[in-house]
Amino acid sequence: MSKNIDKYLYQQMDNSAGHEHTIHRTKIVATVGPACDTSEKLLQLVRAGVNVFRLNFSHGAHEDKKRIIDHIRKINITEPYNIAILGDLQGPKLRVGEIENNSLLVKEGDILTFTNEKLIGTIEKIYVSYPNLAGDVLVGNTIMIDDGKIEVVVHEIMSNNDVKVRVKLGGIISSKKGLNLPDTKISLPALTDKDLKDLDFIMKEQLDWVALSFVRRVEDIIGIKEILKNNKSTSKVIAKIEMPEALENLNEIIAVSHGVMVARGDLGVEVPIERVPLIQRQIIRECLKRGKPVIVATQMMESMIDKVKPNRSESTDVANAVLEGADAVMLSGETATGNHPALVVETMRKIIMEAERTEYRYNRDEDIKPTPKSATYISDAVCLTACRLAHSTDADALIGMTQTGYTGFVLSSYRPKSNLFVFTKEKSLVNQLSLSWGVRAFFYDEEAGYDQIIADQIQILKERGFIKKGQVVVNTGSTPVELHLSTNTIKVTVVE
Repeated sequence: MSKNIDKYLYQQMDNSAGHEHTIHRTKIVATVGPACDTSEKLLQLVRAGVNVFRLNFSHGAHEDKKRIIDHIRKINITEPYNIAILGDLQGPKLRVGEIENNSLLVKEGDILTFTNEKLIGTIEKIYVSYPNLAGDVLVGNTIMIDDGKIEVVVHEIMSNNDVKVRVKLGGIISSKKGLNLPDTKISLPALTDKDLKDLDFIMKEQLDWVALSFVRRVEDIIGIKEILKNNKSTSKVIAKIEMPEALENLNEIIAVSHGVMVARGDLGVEVPIERVPLIQRQIIRECLKRGKPVIVATQMMESMIDKVKPNRSESTDVANAVLEGADAVMLSGETATGNHPALVVETMRKIIMEAERTEYRYNRDEDIKPTPKSATYISDAVCLTACRLAHSTDADALIGMTQTGYTGFVLSSYRPKSNLFVFTKEKSLVNQLSLSWGVRAFFYDEEAGYDQIIADQIQILKERGFIKKGQVVVNTGSTPVELHLSTNTIKVTVVE
């Protein structure tokens, strides 16, 4: 055994709560808000099953975010958990301005005027936070307000850059409601001035993941990755798929992203609602093929903002996301502002665990074959073989080693039946891998021989109660160890 093995055995020792936390393989992402932003409430959510906390940068000041981050980091130090933090950038979110008395009734056939001039909105004129609205829209384009509750059509583009619209679907317009332009290719940058300030904060605080909203092109992801690289940030990037343009460039966006979020809120407004279920399925399958974590988000259990039980359709929605192969399912208002944040997490975990008991194979062989022309083909094939070997030997543990996270993501994407443990010497990856399906990550930085490393890993898992004498373990790794090559080796061990 390596001379420093004790430091791995006794750092963050697991108790029964920690083991319970590992049972559900599909991870839970919970949004932090006023309903759960204290240290005590955050810990309640973690014990209920949260793996990743999402900080929504559309709301709140940086000092409030810093306090929450400190609470989560303390949990990771004092409790047996590795909880990741996801910073979600607002992106170029379009909104109407302030509305007189916060309420404006518009009826079908009404003509409204959208303007760049900041004013209090009335039936005469409404401010819209989109400087180039007149330059980007065309007569006949549809504009949605408040997640599609109100629908208007561009009627006339004025010489002073005002835009007249005709109401097609009426209702109440309230202050600062969102605007969607499903027929229009907007010219706003992927990162707004606000996003850049928030990104500086995210890099300073070393958050594990950063989500880019309203991704349209590959260049949007490349741009933010360059900023992170230039600032020596280890944060990994999630592309939020919620725009029609992103669907046109889906495979390329997935290829350059570290992970993906199916952001069904704006997606369900930007594209016909009947397309969303199949788009969700398509995105999940493409992410599985490429070993990229994928989150299904928005309105998963929204009725539990007020109620103590979800609707039947919501429980089915969560279960279907699990069966389709999502790495994680996300809660938004349910935990941020809801009345029962811990209860909704616990309920979601129970639904996940029930769905995971099924024998239904959501990840079929045609989805997971390594691509022969890929630069990572050999290591991908080794990882897939290890998963199949673990299955055929009825192994109790499948263990991977990674320096970049890639092996962990790939092993996870093959959805092995054995319990999956990943060891890494990169401390940032320990929490980042908490987003990936089935992964339990450990910090390990010894540079011993390959056999010694395997012996250490087995001893760590044995001492922490994850495996026991007589059980079968399948390890992946690379030799020679000192060369830090891609995964090229498999070893099967019976625990002594």
